[in-house]
Amino acid sequence: MLELQQVTKIYRTGTVTLRALDAVSLTITDGEMVAIMGPSGSGKSTLMNILGCLDVPTEGRYLLDGVDVSGMSDDELARIRGHKIGFVFQSFNLIPRTNAVRNVELPLLYTGARQRRQLAQRALARVGLADREKHQPTELSGGQQQRVAIARALVTNPTLLLADEPTGNLDTATSNEIMRLLVEFNDSGRTVVIITHDEEVAAFAERVIRLRDGRVVSDQRQPARTTPRAGPGAERVGAA
Repeated sequence: MLELQQVTKIYRTGTVTLRALDAVSLTITDGEMVAIMGPSGSGKSTLMNILGCLDVPTEGRYLLDGVDVSGMSDDELARIRGHKIGFVFQSFNLIPRTNAVRNVELPLLYTGARQRRQLAQRALARVGLADREKHQPTELSGGQQQRVAIARALVTNPTLLLADEPTGNLDTATSNEIMRLLVEFNDSGRTVVIITHDEEVAAFAERVIRLRDGRVVSDQRQPARTTPRAGPGAERVGAA
């Protein structure tokens, strides 16, 4: 479970002070799929960074599985990220001139996992890219690159997946395929949080939290979520 208690984040540059988050309190329970929405500057990326242990609050508390991570050291936060959290970004963040399977292996280097190649190959198979493991990012389409990024996020078998605008650079059909993978991961019992400005993407979530000026202005469960269309025969991403 993720719980923010009166979380405020303040950035200071010289004489300029920016209150990116202002006393945000919310709870996300295990197995939820939540979309966080808001205009540019609303604080949604800052919120994702705190949820992902990439940053810590200036004030307030963030509890992850009941443990307050707000005062943890950088090494402690890195261990949590390596074992509990997977990240998917709009820009893919793949390493150029490095093939798909090596890109997927990267998080395993930090966790000390054994049989890294086999785990990475299995993760690529789960997103339908078993035949692309030796391709470099420039040899893959945008949708394929995002699926490699999802495989990299899932290879450590995290309990929480954070996706920042995961379909922002993709066409409609490819976006649906990416959302199908995220919904399948959520259906396997894991928590998914999506940062998005796209109402069609948010429609796949069970719950939508809206931010403005660093504050939560609405938090609503959706009466019905969009069901992704069936894609090509990839293995279900929730499979072990």
